[in-house]
Amino acid sequence: MADKTPPIPSLRNLDLRLIRVFAAVVRHRGFAAAQDELGISASTISIHIRQLEDRLNVRLCDRGRKGFQMTEQGQIIYEAALRLFRSLEDFRGAAGSARGQLVGELHLGVVDAVATNTSLRLRQTIAEFSLVAPEVKINIDINSPQALHQGLLEERYHMILSPMLRHHDAVKYEHAFAETQQLYSGREHALFKLSDQQVTKRVVADSMFAGRSYTLESKPPKKINFDQRATVAHMESIALMILSGKYIGYLPDHYAWQWENTDEMRAILPKVYRYEDDFYLGHRVRESNRAALAFIEIARREIIN
Repeated sequence: MADKTPPIPSLRNLDLRLIRVFAAVVRHRGFAAAQDELGISASTISIHIRQLEDRLNVRLCDRGRKGFQMTEQGQIIYEAALRLFRSLEDFRGAAGSARGQLVGELHLGVVDAVATNTSLRLRQTIAEFSLVAPEVKINIDINSPQALHQGLLEERYHMILSPMLRHHDAVKYEHAFAETQQLYSGREHALFKLSDQQVTKRVVADSMFAGRSYTLESKPPKKINFDQRATVAHMESIALMILSGKYIGYLPDHYAWQWENTDEMRAILPKVYRYEDDFYLGHRVRESNRAALAFIEIARREIIN
């Protein structure tokens, strides 16, 4: 008689701990990268993953020379884990609400370089929410627009603030503001010393350009084929490339002001090469987390023009 497939075990506290370890490994794309968040060694993480695989009787991931890779079964378990954690947070929030409290965790996703935008009232939003819900733990993650949008769909974020969002029926988008992007050169770059009359499309096109890894859907000025020699993921990285004096690149004007003010950067023909990036508040249409709904309401009041 063939062996019967063992039944799916009932969840225990230990299983929840193992599932959280697995989710952290997936989130960080590897054992070593998850060590800091979990506070345990890579070898201990490996033991926990093996224990979870034994409990569920599935292979969750492959570990080898190619690095960490999730299996198809692992992807299914990971998505189920996100829904599980979400349900647990919703239950805790509902229990707190029954006692007249906002509790639990709030997960926000934003792009980088928003702190220097004084017209964006995100800091005021956070301050007001902290007064309304002091028991809620706030988690803020900085990521690319695409990763933020995907994370919102996967229920890893309650709300995101980001440009370049694609429409999805499960998500509500509310326009927050338009951010001005300017093309900059560093003080040691040849463009820095040219007069506006000497700056031509040819000179700009021939300059080495540092572009963002996530701007395929963005809208830089028309009819300019930039000579992209560097691709980076964060504004600070672009700033470093510009400050090297070898590259030109786009930065939000509020972020670049600190270097413009010290004459270390210059905006190149601001009226010609500028463009506007539209930012949106994004949150799920059927959001039920009470703390998230409270934050979204404050953000809508403070941020949206």
